[in-house]
Amino acid sequence: MSTIRPAKISQVLPDSIAAEIGFEPGDAIVSINGTAPRDLIDYQFLCADEILDLEVLDLKGKTHQVEIEKDYDQDLGLEFESAFFDSLIQCNNRCPFCFIDQQPPGKRKSLYLKDDDYRLSFLYGSYLTLTNLSPKEWSRIQAMRLSPLYVSVHATEPDIRNRLLKNSRAGQILQQLEWFQEQRLQIHAQVVVCPGINDGDHLEQTILDLARFHQGEIPAVASVAVVPVGLTRFRPSEDELIPVTVEKAQEVIIQVQRLQKKFQQEKNATVVWLADEWFLIAGVDLPPESHYQDYPQIGNGVGSIRLFIREFEEKIQERAGSKVSPPKIFSWVVGNTVEKAFTPLVNQLNKISGLTIQLQAMNSDYWGQDMTVTGLLTGEDLLHKLSGKDLGDAILLPTVMLKHGETCFLDDRTVEEVEEKLGVPIFLVENIDALLDICFTESPAVKQYVI
Repeated sequence: MSTIRPAKISQVLPDSIAAEIGFEPGDAIVSINGTAPRDLIDYQFLCADEILDLEVLDLKGKTHQVEIEKDYDQDLGLEFESAFFDSLIQCNNRCPFCFIDQQPPGKRKSLYLKDDDYRLSFLYGSYLTLTNLSPKEWSRIQAMRLSPLYVSVHATEPDIRNRLLKNSRAGQILQQLEWFQEQRLQIHAQVVVCPGINDGDHLEQTILDLARFHQGEIPAVASVAVVPVGLTRFRPSEDELIPVTVEKAQEVIIQVQRLQKKFQQEKNATVVWLADEWFLIAGVDLPPESHYQDYPQIGNGVGSIRLFIREFEEKIQERAGSKVSPPKIFSWVVGNTVEKAFTPLVNQLNKISGLTIQLQAMNSDYWGQDMTVTGLLTGEDLLHKLSGKDLGDAILLPTVMLKHGETCFLDDRTVEEVEEKLGVPIFLVENIDALLDICFTESPAVKQYVI
């Protein structure tokens, strides 16, 4: 029995084909040219045709047949409640460093959902392990050319990867990479370094193995990101993990940079990249912006700080000669890992007449971390660290701390709750443009709660 559900429409874009026809949010697509789409991938593929015969279920439960003639690949202008119209493919691993298992109980259900779905990887760049794919799914990846995918490798030695994922199928990774190479499909690889397990010689072997697949016009392994393991105080007490120390971070930086030089000489390519966190933990300067080329692993925090600084410099130049009137004081909340990198940016902002930015860089006591990235700060952290402080006229809060599209932190506290308890307005900052607009707008009336 099919588990595919009608694809429920969440938004109809203005001036689109769908708007002209009269589609409304809440309507649902049952089939396209006789085929029920199981996800956005199917939907996009089926809608590429010039003539479409849609079976549509309206809000009242009535079925309609809608015929559409359009240009090839012209978008209908529909958005959906979910990327899937069937079931999400769940994770079948038991990785000790899984962030989902390092959370306290009793929070919103979505925080405990373990996905390992190749469709999310293709559509949004999320990482999967390849341990739960059926022959049917492998065939679909091949037939629909779903590339690149983003794969959590962690180790290429079968016994080490089996130990990390606690899954007997995990050791097949090299054979799977050979399959991608044969199909001329690509992956971007991730290696989360767990000291004492997959570091040292094991890390060296993993990187060298992955680099073997970086060859030819379409390299099967397009890039490799090396990331430090992140631990919280809620992780199971019986696990075997230890945190990354300053010394370990320095060791990994030296090891990977040596391999980068090797690959540059042999392949004229960097191949492997270090996440920004390594440099922040080690207390050493980040590589120059030119090092990151086209930012192939930006989603893994590889070069994200350099990219932010570059975009900031460009945007601040556009405001040259501006002043803020009446004068304003803002508190900009960030994780303490970026304090050193962001301090020069704050100094630039504070040279603007009438503007004062107080950088509130903090760690997370909630997670029990001494060094914390901005996205892991919680509402409880803000209340604990900021209560009783003079925060100026408002708080600038990066939206990376919040559930997508909502105002809920990882600990289920809300922006509204934190704002009320601290007694100061909070403005949500999604990007540099939003940051500068809030600073320079005479009287921001909207708290940017729609994100």
